[in-house]
Amino acid sequence: MIRAQGLTLRRGTKVLLDSAEFVVNPGERVGIVGKNGAGKSTLFALLTGALDQDAGTLTLPEGWRIASVKQEIAADDRPARDFVIDGDVHLRELQQRRATLTDSQGTEIAETEAALIEAGAWSANSRAEQLLAGLGFKPAEWTQPVNSFSGGWRMRLALARALMAPSELLLLDEPTNHLDLDAMLWLEKWLASYEGTVLLISHDTEFLDAVARSILHFDHAKLVRYRGGYQDFLTQRAERLRQTSIAYERQTREAARLQGFIDRFKAKASKAKQAQSRVKALSRMEALAPLHAEAGIDIRIPSPDYMPDPLLVLDKLSAGYTADDGQQVSILRDVTLMVRAGSRIGVLGANGAGKSTLIKTLAEELQVQSGERRASRGLAIGYFHQHQLDMLDLEATPLMHLARIAPEVREQELRNYLGGFGFSGDTVNSKVEPMSGGEKARLALSLIVWQKPNLLLLDEPSNHLDVETREALATALAEFAGSMLLVSHDRHLLRTTVDSFWIVADGAVREFDGDLEDYREWLAARNAEERAGQRAADKADTARGDDAEAPVDRKQQRRLEAEQRQRLAVARKPLQAKLAKVETAMEKARVRLAALDALVADADLYTDARRAERQQVMSEHGELSKQLETQEEEWLVLQEEIEALERAVE
Repeated sequence: MIRAQGLTLRRGTKVLLDSAEFVVNPGERVGIVGKNGAGKSTLFALLTGALDQDAGTLTLPEGWRIASVKQEIAADDRPARDFVIDGDVHLRELQQRRATLTDSQGTEIAETEAALIEAGAWSANSRAEQLLAGLGFKPAEWTQPVNSFSGGWRMRLALARALMAPSELLLLDEPTNHLDLDAMLWLEKWLASYEGTVLLISHDTEFLDAVARSILHFDHAKLVRYRGGYQDFLTQRAERLRQTSIAYERQTREAARLQGFIDRFKAKASKAKQAQSRVKALSRMEALAPLHAEAGIDIRIPSPDYMPDPLLVLDKLSAGYTADDGQQVSILRDVTLMVRAGSRIGVLGANGAGKSTLIKTLAEELQVQSGERRASRGLAIGYFHQHQLDMLDLEATPLMHLARIAPEVREQELRNYLGGFGFSGDTVNSKVEPMSGGEKARLALSLIVWQKPNLLLLDEPSNHLDVETREALATALAEFAGSMLLVSHDRHLLRTTVDSFWIVADGAVREFDGDLEDYREWLAARNAEERAGQRAADKADTARGDDAEAPVDRKQQRRLEAEQRQRLAVARKPLQAKLAKVETAMEKARVRLAALDALVADADLYTDARRAERQQVMSEHGELSKQLETQEEEWLVLQEEIEALERAVE
């Protein structure tokens, strides 16, 4: 196990951990959470040996192999697949040793060949390709040089390389920052089958919920352990804060304000599935009120002065970019959609499908190639793009930035406004350069919404934000009175702020009639179609190759088909056994959850006399809900595997 005793960590004069203690058992999946700058990445550096503690001990099991994602990748002309395989250092060492052996070294050759087989040398290419495909790389890109990819795609390569490495401990520091929703869902499934120990830093609360089974929270220079996923952590920590009466009055006001949002959207629950999903997500915010109170960040987006309807009309619009040779390359074609007053739209689609192209075209950063973009008089756009932080003046302060766009406003009013975005006291007069990515993102957002836009175009606004700031942003966007288009891989942010979705795929943009769960199903069906198409193409190629051969022996063909069916039955039998076992466990969990639901609905459970029982019931309910979600995911995976086997013999 990993054990820390009296662990003290400092960064300069700042104490990150002071005599902290924790234990992580083998096979656990632990989420590491805390504010930006709390020391999460520093803890990882300590685990990898890049740093030493200032006091205390941190011990790991002897011989444990650690895999982690490098945050920077040097320019490299090796093919992407080879770069990923390089993550298996032991395999590469064996391959190099084998290459140096001569025919006269028979014993050494035999030993090395055996070691290569044990290390999976002959499946290395296919394993690397599975990782690359899961993270969104097309087959044609597997052999392209690393330096031909952009920064975000290089980070995906770094992640694939870390996953390729055999390890007992996997350290993941914000692995979803450069992933789209498709790749995130794949990574969740991959981690579910990983047999080692996972320590995960992430500000994406739904990803944490899907992966983590325990939470370690940086809290006043200590590491406090919570059982369960991120939502369980919220519930337990909120109760802890209530018990210690931290900012009780502010918590009460915040809870009342959030309840108002819930009541507002409950009225829409009968009208749309998206609204029902949003009510469920907003209800979760009640537990966050004390956390907001402690965070000290209370983002408020000013209401627009004027709201024309519609705001924007797209009529047979085509958009894209101009290549170096002057040729126009169309990414999106024949887009006919409308942004109405009060629209709250989430934009879904894989990386590279054209989501950012759409947003840039709406913001007039890209020219329309054909068709029309008709803006209403009075349209005021606030545009936050992925590289917004690069636009900040690193030598200026937050107060200077805001004063430049509002020179006639009193300084105290500017200070009050910045205070809502977490800049107070000396921080309003601190230079931007040493600020964290989250602080810069907050500042950039504050400058955009100061202008009172009636249409927000937000392209990954929550990147770099810590959990508390993400929650504050979600609350602010939920009550924003204007219209909004949001591109984000943060599912919680999407659930709590948008009412409908557009989907970008195959060069088109269309309205999507469904919520994020429906999108997951749409994505699975689409991937299945692509795999089926590829299999059909492979069969056609094989058939064409066989045309030149001798006529088919029908008796031999029937025998081969019978053998294939037998192999299918043998391969399917253990999967069906697992499926039956999972279905039995799911039914048992549902029965117990129904009983727990009845207890939760009993008002008497919330009396002081039954406090201990209530805590036990809520804890069991949370654990069982997570268990049922995991079982359902396993059921789906098994069904897909059985279907894949059956399709293989069609």
